[in-house]
Amino acid sequence: QVQLVESGGGSVQSGGSLRLSCVASGYTDRICMGWFRQVPGKEREGVATIDSDGRTRYADSVKGRFTLSQDNAKNTLYLEMNSLQPEDTAMYYCAAGRVMSLRQGDFDNWGQGIQVTVSS
Repeated sequence: QVQLVESGGGSVQSGGSLRLSCVASGYTDRICMGWFRQVPGKEREGVATIDSDGRTRYADSVKGRFTLSQDNAKNTLYLEMNSLQPEDTAMYYCAAGRVMSLRQGDFDNWGQGIQVTVSS
């Protein structure tokens, strides 16, 4: 069972930056990982995803602003978020699965989530 622990969320003003971290443990195979976000009343949406070879894919809404990276030695995935806007406010979730995807159904391991709030 893969365990995922997120950190780095918080509150920031519009135009600011935050970096989310996700530490993964308990896996023995190559995995793909992703970041999703959800606001109350809406479905969870894919933000960015990365495969075990470091290839990435981003949602159109965050392209050019968010960057994924990973430190394999630390089993940690990072999401660097720049030029944050109020519409980026959401609970952000780290996920692990077998395929690189922006669909939540393709992931079967989830972190607890971490809040990101962007004020105007």
